[in-house]
Amino acid sequence: MAIDILIAEDEPSILEALDFVLKRAGWTISAVMDGDAVMDAVRRQRPRVLVLDIMLPKRSGFEVLKQIRADRTTADLPVLVLTAKGQQQDRRIAEELGANKFVTKPYSNADVVDAVRSLLGAPADDRQHS
Repeated sequence: MAIDILIAEDEPSILEALDFVLKRAGWTISAVMDGDAVMDAVRRQRPRVLVLDIMLPKRSGFEVLKQIRADRTTADLPVLVLTAKGQQQDRRIAEELGANKFVTKPYSNADVVDAVRSLLGAPADDRQHS
C-alpha cells in the first residue's frame, strides 16, 4: 500500500501535529515511533517521502538514514530530517549521510509543508517565504 509520507517521530504531540498539517495539505500519512520500525514500514508502504526525527528510540535517525541510503531499493527515497534547534552537528552528520532537506524544531507548519512539497516536486503554495 503506497502512501505519500511516512513520519518517524517518537514524541506524540509532535507526531500528532505533523500528521494533522500534512493530512490537511492533502497527503496520505503513516507513522512509526521508533527507529527499528522505519525500514519495515518503508519497504511495506513505499512512501514518497520520509519525515525522520534524529532522536528515536531503539535506533537513531542517523542509523536509519544510513540504512536507507545503503539499500538499493530505498536509496532514492527523499528524506526530510527533523533536528533540534542548535544542533548544527546533527545537521552536518545527516547531510553527510544523504538527507535531502532539514527542518529545525521548533518549526512552523508552513516550513514542514513547504519542505515536503519541494521533495515531492510540487510548487510551494505560499510564495511569501521566497
